[in-house]
Amino acid sequence: VHPDVLQAQTQPMLPHRSREFEDLYRQAVEKTRPIFRTSGRIYVTASSGTGLQEAAVRNFAQNRILACVNGAFSKRWHAVAIANGKQAEALEFTWTEPINPSAVAQAIHRGQFEAVTIVHNETSTGVQNPIEEIAAAVHEASPQTLICVDAVSSLGGVKIEMDVWGIDFLLTSSQKCLALPPGLGLAAVSDRALEYAAQVPDRGWYFDLIRIEKHRLKDSTPATPAVSLIYALDRQMDRIHSEGLENRFKRHRVLAGKVRKWSLGHGFGLYAPEGFRSNTVTTVTNRLKMDVNALNAYLQNRGMRIANGYGPLKNETFRIAHMGDTQPDDIDELLTKIDEFIGEH
Repeated sequence: VHPDVLQAQTQPMLPHRSREFEDLYRQAVEKTRPIFRTSGRIYVTASSGTGLQEAAVRNFAQNRILACVNGAFSKRWHAVAIANGKQAEALEFTWTEPINPSAVAQAIHRGQFEAVTIVHNETSTGVQNPIEEIAAAVHEASPQTLICVDAVSSLGGVKIEMDVWGIDFLLTSSQKCLALPPGLGLAAVSDRALEYAAQVPDRGWYFDLIRIEKHRLKDSTPATPAVSLIYALDRQMDRIHSEGLENRFKRHRVLAGKVRKWSLGHGFGLYAPEGFRSNTVTTVTNRLKMDVNALNAYLQNRGMRIANGYGPLKNETFRIAHMGDTQPDDIDELLTKIDEFIGEH
């Protein structure tokens, strides 16, 4: 998180029912619109992205949900749906492959699903799913089915055309590509999705989008917002637009290329298949059987950190994030230090 963004949080707190906060909130949220690529409504919640996964299943389905699963976080979304009492069917793929649009269409033909959930960029595997093609397949197979997309680790790092592709619910959170502290969930919602939500009973309270919409129209939130993080959001949006979104997307591609080249050049593998590799996080197959915990201890003493493999991939892989405000020099320095660790061990 950039020091300017951290500093923005130190401003005096505002009463969230005040005109001053409403002006700040409206201004900050409006600045996120080009990132979502939508002309529709955008909500900001005091929650993680997982909270908005729960919002989706509570608001957009009375019963039937198709959950596309090819990693830990798409698996979690299925679990969230089950925990909320929905009849959620998991369409499972191996973690090393992307979600196949044709398979999604076939599954939808077999069952009457109100909504389909898809994770765009699996943080656990580094696989980026072909959302545009999946959305097109869903629209053709069942035009009324709502398309819900988790872009927690991709929105702001790669271009996602919400309106053009016909996505109904696009969620992210503050701590990944937006390079903010954790604590905010952000979501854009289509008109037809909100209309459907109005018919769904038992939407809960905190994540009831109909309630949230009523407050949004007044530039407010139903419950107390994270005021300091709204200050940070407003400042960071200025920084992002100053860089330019296309420049930001290009930088993410450059960073991903550096990490992939380094990984293959050192005898490691890339977990995600070619053509579906994330531009924001690379999952490296640990073919050298390197001690990932020892590597991380070495890096942390030098002010850096990477992530071990997630869940069943622990030690079999490790993950290098190249997102947010990370610069090419940062990645060069990180890879140099990993080289030094390898040389010493």
